[in-house]
Amino acid sequence: MKPVLVLMNGALRLDDHPAFATACSAGAPVIPVFILDDTAAGDWKLGGARRWWLLKSLSSLQATLLKAGSRLVLRCGDTIDCLKALISATEASAVHMTRAYDPQARTVQDAVHDVCNELDVVARRFSGNLLLEPEQIRNKTGGIYEVFSPFWRRAQELIDDTEPARVPVQVLAPEKWPESDDIATLKLEPKPAYWAESIEAFWEPGEAAAHERLDDFLDDVVLAYKDMRDYPATDATSRLSPYLANGEISPRRIWHDTMIAIADNKEIERGAHWFLRELGWREFSSHLLYHFPDIPERGLKSKFDAFPWREGCDEKVAAWQKGQTGFPIIDAGMRQLWQTGWMHNRVRMIVASFLVKDMLWHWRTGENWFWDTLVDADLANNAASWQWVAGCGADAAPYFRIFNPITQGEKFDPKGKYIREFVPELKDLPDAYIHAPFEAPAGVLKMAGITLGRDYPKPMLDRKAARERALAALESTKGA
Repeated sequence: MKPVLVLMNGALRLDDHPAFATACSAGAPVIPVFILDDTAAGDWKLGGARRWWLLKSLSSLQATLLKAGSRLVLRCGDTIDCLKALISATEASAVHMTRAYDPQARTVQDAVHDVCNELDVVARRFSGNLLLEPEQIRNKTGGIYEVFSPFWRRAQELIDDTEPARVPVQVLAPEKWPESDDIATLKLEPKPAYWAESIEAFWEPGEAAAHERLDDFLDDVVLAYKDMRDYPATDATSRLSPYLANGEISPRRIWHDTMIAIADNKEIERGAHWFLRELGWREFSSHLLYHFPDIPERGLKSKFDAFPWREGCDEKVAAWQKGQTGFPIIDAGMRQLWQTGWMHNRVRMIVASFLVKDMLWHWRTGENWFWDTLVDADLANNAASWQWVAGCGADAAPYFRIFNPITQGEKFDPKGKYIREFVPELKDLPDAYIHAPFEAPAGVLKMAGITLGRDYPKPMLDRKAARERALAALESTKGA
């Protein structure tokens, strides 16, 4: 039988991979392929952190396939050109791929279908990266949900208990393998190389690590998830987001295993359902991107088109990026991002509010920074979440809800443990001043070895004035 090419893009795993499993079950040789096509990605080429993760993930997948008697064929360049060459070299009868939802990848997949039709090759798109397809969920009037809670209630009614596709028992190899580019030709290595050293110490990419993290979470952490998930100093979240973003584990696998865990231990039900709700937000974001493909660039609420956001980048934006704002919880979050490629979700909301509302900078500035520095950067989730904070998106927080970084820190990091870890120059401040060192008496600062403006920045803005400025800007758009 002629081989089947399986495009592994978007799904770098073997478990619950319908495109791969179906190819293997047909009895034909299977050739797993990954094509890096930076040109097709347009403005949303993978950022530095995701490229580092991709390098590690591809290496892990290569090793897994070799153990299964297969291998991963790598190509770098235009997807259609690479695919045509592979079809010609292998005489493939079919091309399987996992359905994508962002506009750039959808355009590429449509082009794959077209070229396969021209070459008389079967092209098939499979689900695999969402719990439900965007066409499956409509509100009572047949429209698209733009509010999360009713969306998620309806989604939970529709999600079935079908068991995820297991790793195929046998992967038939072709008689002759096509040529593969060396992974080094993909040029995924971080520059400068030392930039990713601290990230590498924090993460282990790959499918096996994803399943291990899920198991550990369901065995222990999930019990306290609902109560402790907002406290960044505690290890109370799953940290599965980068594995989902890189396709190393499927949302259906997470859903299925979580439901089994609930059945086995009712004590975790409360935490588990709040955990699955976060999976639902990812689902909601992907559906929004599918229905509104321009949300990475434009807000859903058109009245905010006239909002007087600042754009571009200057020294104040650079201070926010580097964690040098003078507000400890902001600086801790931004430094955690730079050092680990990840940031606690509660802190993401705080730093985003600070940029968009206190600083009045356009949400796209933050969206772009997160895209480049997060190992879990996901186009849909990134855009939807920034718009939520900015007040211009679906189910958005009201614009007048402005997070106070001092009270947020006091509430969710009361002892300053998180701040002391990522802003060590403040480690000797007493708890009473750890969230606002600019309010500490001179003697307290001296005892802690801190001179503001030298050892730690003075606040980059007056929060009271910033809040009044933000609310005035909102008033100016109400008539739009």
